[in-house]
Amino acid sequence: MPEHNALHQAADHVLAVEQNLRAADLWQADVPSPAAMASRTPFCADTLTFAQWLQFVFVPRMRGLIEAGGPLPNASAIAVMAEVKLDKEAPAQSRVIAELADFDALIGAAQ
Repeated sequence: MPEHNALHQAADHVLAVEQNLRAADLWQADVPSPAAMASRTPFCADTLTFAQWLQFVFVPRMRGLIEAGGPLPNASAIAVMAEVKLDKEAPAQSRVIAELADFDALIGAAQ
């Protein structure tokens, strides 16, 4: 049952990331090109902004894993990138960072 609880907690963090991206006005309507989404660079850093990567890669992948019942990733260190790429002084963006840090901690604890 611990995995089930971790999935629920992960779902809460992913939802909060989405809500705070929207609150920070970082959620966008236009989907990046397939070429931009196919980048092999970590976080698609050469083709997407970090907020785009969260919206179009992280959130959908995590939702898919959660809806399928797992398993969750073996490790996560997304908050470190978020601290570099997002504005810690903007409240909604700082909440995105905090949610990602909690997600990283959840993944670390689940292993």
